[in-house]
Amino acid sequence: MIIDHPLLGPRDSAEFTYMGDARLIERPSPDSPDAAAAFYDYAYLRDNPAGWHRELWFHEAGDRSWLVVTRNTVTHEISKVEFASDVARAKGRSK
Repeated sequence: MIIDHPLLGPRDSAEFTYMGDARLIERPSPDSPDAAAAFYDYAYLRDNPAGWHRELWFHEAGDRSWLVVTRNTVTHEISKVEFASDVARAKGRSK
């Protein structure tokens, strides 16, 4: 599988480490009244989708950047690759 890195161009997926669902960027607030339940869901509950899914990938054998890859889990087709920091900022969070 080839991941088209936003700065470095097409790279083999062997350079990357899959790190899970991209929703991990949206960490729950520890100050919320239901923080314990929210962190349990955040840490342990995961979907196993068949189809389009947003995933976190770490460029371990390269520039060590974090990417959000939108990938079809059935065909491995990739429709979008973006920096995780840009995704987090777009959601109103900063790194």
